[in-house]
Amino acid sequence: MPASYFAAVEAGGTKFNCAFGTGYSAISEYRVVATAAPEETLAQVNGFFNTCADKYAAPAAMGIASFGPVGLKRDAPDYGRMLVTPKPGWSGIDILGGLARPLQCPAGFDTDVNGAALGELEAGAAQGLDTFAYVTVGTGVGVGVIVNGRPLHGMIHPEFGHLLMPLQSGHPAGVCEFHGNCISGLVCGPAIARRWGQPARALPADHPAWAAVALDLARFCFAITLAYSPQKIILGGGVMKKTALLARVQGQFGGLVSSYLPVLERAGGVENFICAPGLDDLSGITGAFVLAQAALRA
Repeated sequence: MPASYFAAVEAGGTKFNCAFGTGYSAISEYRVVATAAPEETLAQVNGFFNTCADKYAAPAAMGIASFGPVGLKRDAPDYGRMLVTPKPGWSGIDILGGLARPLQCPAGFDTDVNGAALGELEAGAAQGLDTFAYVTVGTGVGVGVIVNGRPLHGMIHPEFGHLLMPLQSGHPAGVCEFHGNCISGLVCGPAIARRWGQPARALPADHPAWAAVALDLARFCFAITLAYSPQKIILGGGVMKKTALLARVQGQFGGLVSSYLPVLERAGGVENFICAPGLDDLSGITGAFVLAQAALRA
């Protein structure tokens, strides 16, 4: 019996990572599409998968892990659509229908951070866990929460990346157009560039911005710990690739926890409790394959 092929999309505010294959460990074709206007972007993604279907076989299912916020309640009129988003032109876009309808196959749909969390649960740093958080610090800040092995949904989904934070004395204000000093408005890539006058990649490791970012992220991880009681917090995204930033966050977090909660002892130390992704940049696309395979089984 021939193997089933799957279409997988990690849809981000900067780029769409698209993969086609029989699984996350057997990818036949891969393409990166820059996130532009919705119609243009979705057309390029559809064109890629049409070419793959012609070359190999029609996909048995599709998985989409999308930036958001997005509608996740299947019985709601906004299911599969982008809600109000800072990305110009994307609010209200039917991203699920725009990608899955042309392929005429079952589709699994979730947020990009929940997708990355599922990828880490399947094959990365969260294997064997049932409750953890995946945080991406990149174009924005997002949090995917896995509880009892499943992504946490609710009225929509956790939007913890807009948690309001105290502004550190003497530091530039946050830049989120909706909430100002939320964690995304303080530490995401565009926020760092606007607050400190240089892109994150150009700031030297000893720039005072990094001490501020580390403290904000440590406070953020402390809030996640108190809210969700995770077994682990995984910090991913482009900003977290800065040398020594993860170690700074771990150090600050240890001081915040103090002796109040035994989380670090039970996790085997702060390096195990707050860590980098096991799949590096492939967490999201791996999770998209997981979503596709689950849709086929549903």
